[in-house]
Amino acid sequence: MAMSRPALITLTALAPVSWGTTYAVTTEFLPPDRPLFTALMRALPAGLLLLALARVLPRGAWWWKAAVLGALNIGAFFPLLFLSAYRLPGGLAAVVGSAGPLFVAGLSVLLLGQRPSARTLVTGAVAAFGVSLVVLKAAGSLDTLGLLAAVASTASMSTGTVLTQRWGRPEGVGPLALTGWQLTAGGLLIAPLAFLVEGAPPALDGPAVGGYLYLAVANTALAYWLWFRGIGRMTATQVTFLGPLSPLTAAVVGWVALGQALTAVQLVGMGLAFGATVAGQFASVSKPPRMAAMLLEGGDVGGLVAVPPTRQVSAAVRKGPEEA
Repeated sequence: MAMSRPALITLTALAPVSWGTTYAVTTEFLPPDRPLFTALMRALPAGLLLLALARVLPRGAWWWKAAVLGALNIGAFFPLLFLSAYRLPGGLAAVVGSAGPLFVAGLSVLLLGQRPSARTLVTGAVAAFGVSLVVLKAAGSLDTLGLLAAVASTASMSTGTVLTQRWGRPEGVGPLALTGWQLTAGGLLIAPLAFLVEGAPPALDGPAVGGYLYLAVANTALAYWLWFRGIGRMTATQVTFLGPLSPLTAAVVGWVALGQALTAVQLVGMGLAFGATVAGQFASVSKPPRMAAMLLEGGDVGGLVAVPPTRQVSAAVRKGPEEA
């Protein structure tokens, strides 16, 4: 039975909502100053768990495709995100991240042959502006390395999102396996960097163990499964417009659980960002020209057979035992 569109959007939105709790969990329960170890503990255990559940390994070209997607969505994104958060003043990393829909709109032109509408671009700008009102605080001078890391992390995740939609999934493989491949590949990339930069793992008490379990299972394994599942059924732009829910959730959690006040300006920003997120679900893109469309969907172009990057198979074939 096909899932309704509102239900699909709601389930996919649970991913960035979960990511919005990361800051509170990290600051309240985890060892300080161990961002790479935390990234490793989020990615690798979650990936191995999903691999054990899916019991499917990549085949053929999907070995390198899974490695590329794992590097973009996890292996590069996590360390760059942490680096930017540590080096940039009050919430600027989140503002750069909220520009993800604009990155995806540009990449969709190059990789998917889709031209974003003016409405999409305006909505993306409004989302970024709304997030800036929520998270930006007065602070000192900008850190160049931190700013570059923030831009690179957003570009990395945006590229991974678009490529995930372009490549789709192998025949008979569900989103659970695809997510497991990426988290495992990303975790394996982070592991040597974490031990090289931060040394041996820290001693963990009960709250830290609980925090890492939450990050690995709910915040990463479940959340990324929902995220990549959404990418397979929605446009890349629509999925990315759900991203601003992460800093909005972080602000709400800070208010409810950490006693952080919300100002009138922040409330206005939350309204703008949430409104842009909803509007982004109705954003449209123009169809690619006939030649590009045939190249993307597969067809005979001037006597040459175009191989589709995403194989269109029936729902019955695509739905594997691990796909809900």
